[in-house]
Amino acid sequence: MANADRPGWQLGTLRDVPIYIGRTWPIIAVVIIATFGPQVADAYPDLGGAAYFVAFLYTLLLLLSVVAHEAAHALVGQWRGYHVRRIVADLWGGHTAYDTDDSSPMSSALVAVVGPLANAVLALAGWLALHGVGHDREVARLLIGAFVFTNAFVAIFNLLPGMPLDGGFILDAVVWRATGSRSAGLLVAGWCGRVLAVLFVAWTVVRPLLRGDTPQTFYVLWSVLIAGFLWVGAGNAIARAKAGRLFARVRVRDVLRQAAIAPDTALVTQLPRNTDVVVVDRQGVPWGLIAPADLLQAARPELQDVRAAALARVQPAGWVAQVPSVDVDVTALVRAAQNVGGAIQELLVVVDGQPAGLVAIQVLGDALAAAERPAVASV
Repeated sequence: MANADRPGWQLGTLRDVPIYIGRTWPIIAVVIIATFGPQVADAYPDLGGAAYFVAFLYTLLLLLSVVAHEAAHALVGQWRGYHVRRIVADLWGGHTAYDTDDSSPMSSALVAVVGPLANAVLALAGWLALHGVGHDREVARLLIGAFVFTNAFVAIFNLLPGMPLDGGFILDAVVWRATGSRSAGLLVAGWCGRVLAVLFVAWTVVRPLLRGDTPQTFYVLWSVLIAGFLWVGAGNAIARAKAGRLFARVRVRDVLRQAAIAPDTALVTQLPRNTDVVVVDRQGVPWGLIAPADLLQAARPELQDVRAAALARVQPAGWVAQVPSVDVDVTALVRAAQNVGGAIQELLVVVDGQPAGLVAIQVLGDALAAAERPAVASV
């Protein structure tokens, strides 16, 4: 059953990854039944109302194709070290959600290419199965033929080189590998996605008009919807590229300030007075923060026996940001702050398992704003 915490109705799991039918999937199912059903009824009048049941079976085959496509992404993503959260079949086909960004051009390309390859394999399997079905079983041949065509089309269409299609991620990986810049890859793939959106509308709508034909309303609507999907996805990639270039201008070291580490059982009198204190539990897990102003307040004689645990302010889950070095850019810090949300004011930066210092969200925002100003002034 669907609820507010889920993207839809859960079908099952794949290596602990939940698989959902998204809440928008019934829309595409209704559209397919409403359009494919009459075509089946016209081709096979003897079926009567059963023609719509045949159309319903086709929606199930389409659902199988979507799940297979996304499952391929998920399995290869797990192999390449991604934390896969869920697989969802929705109005636009489907998507696989990850907790982390692509770790390398090779990982990104591999995860992207296996989706269309899965559809190509299904198309081949359907084509082989079609040869084993007798010509007297016309409805079965119709369903299998539609299954073959759909999977072949999805495989080819998804390999087109533009975001947000899988081919766009492959193009992104190629440019990323060639230039060493993920932002450059996203920018190229994003603009190619926008070109694809324009070409798609030109081919399906403008081209018939130039030939003097009147495009059917149904195909016009779907063309515009698909082109809109491509345009928005491409725009998101371009926005990510611009954000990545901005983040690259600020290093973790630029916004980091020193902090002391103390166990939560330490007496307040044992803590340094001129710096922030990160409080850890018996296992060494940081959970609280004591500001210098709070330590000054605790300097009164009657509070000399107070321990750090009583003075520390509990920090929200996710306040620890792991980075490989303080010389890297602040992308990981921005992502950590976004994941936690508005409840966070400080991030604890950890390098190789050791706390390196604190970063105030306000300081991080100011540094990014300052880094953006020269670019705005030069436009």
